[in-house]
Amino acid sequence: MPFSDENHPLREAQNLKRALNAAGVALWSWTVETDAFAMDERGFALWGLPQTKNVTFEDLSSRIHPADRDRVRAAFAATRAMVGAYEIDFRILLDEEIRWISSRGLGNDEGLHKGQMSGVFLDVTGRKQAEEGHELLAGEMSHRVKNLLAIATGLTTITSRSTTTVHEMAKELTERLAALGRAHDAVRPLPGHQGRAALLGDIISLVLAPYDDSAAFSGRVRVAVPRMGVGERAATTLALVMHELATNSLKYGALSIGAGMLDVSGTNSDGHLCIVWTERGGPSVEPPAGEGYGSKLLNRIVTGQLGGVIKTDWSSDGIIVTLTIDSGKLST
Repeated sequence: MPFSDENHPLREAQNLKRALNAAGVALWSWTVETDAFAMDERGFALWGLPQTKNVTFEDLSSRIHPADRDRVRAAFAATRAMVGAYEIDFRILLDEEIRWISSRGLGNDEGLHKGQMSGVFLDVTGRKQAEEGHELLAGEMSHRVKNLLAIATGLTTITSRSTTTVHEMAKELTERLAALGRAHDAVRPLPGHQGRAALLGDIISLVLAPYDDSAAFSGRVRVAVPRMGVGERAATTLALVMHELATNSLKYGALSIGAGMLDVSGTNSDGHLCIVWTERGGPSVEPPAGEGYGSKLLNRIVTGQLGGVIKTDWSSDGIIVTLTIDSGKLST
């Protein structure tokens, strides 16, 4: 007669096995004296091993990530001295794939039966990847906040030296910080946790857009630079440079009158990015008698943070500023 009792131990065992399988739980037992391991089908699949009756801890160790191997071995050896439940997470290598495994059981001989310790393996790769993502995000946010605070502190110091009234200082500092904010609007995460970057043209256009009622590409401000990525720190630095040049132009140069034109062009070759800032149609501008704080800021940024040089041509047709930057510095 066919088996039909739903409460029969065999049926209950089958239900429990299905429940364990649905939960992704793999069963294992370890014979302490012989070092022999036994696992169910899911356990062998989890470790990427063919099913066999003869598997040892050393066989499993060959799959454990080298950085975790000694720690796992020591942890298993110490389980008999531990009181209560234990859990250890570690990585295993399956060809190019890294998989996180959580091993759980009872220590202090509570889980020991006839010389065997038993427990479960769980695939916790998804959880570990999420944790790593959160750690990366937290680290990135901390890094960004520290950078922004350092920049804000430096800008405050420089602005306080170059202004004479509280109102003037507040206005210039606010404008500089707003330029940084526009640059950060262009910064986006790169795939594969490779950091953050923005397009060079987007950074320049966003910073200069407030100076052109017709937008950066079609009005009196024109931007034509190579399509290339710029790292987060370099994006902030370039934004400051563009803002300082635009501020000077608004005060004294082509942007100070409606007929003035600004052209920003660039080339990238031999490991150097060359950006040429050309003003036309503005009032006649002569070289200043001495270097102001704005010029000092520009020189400090370009030489110190971008590994480049800045050259100014006081042409009668309009100022021309040439920035030569180490392309390698732009990736940071």
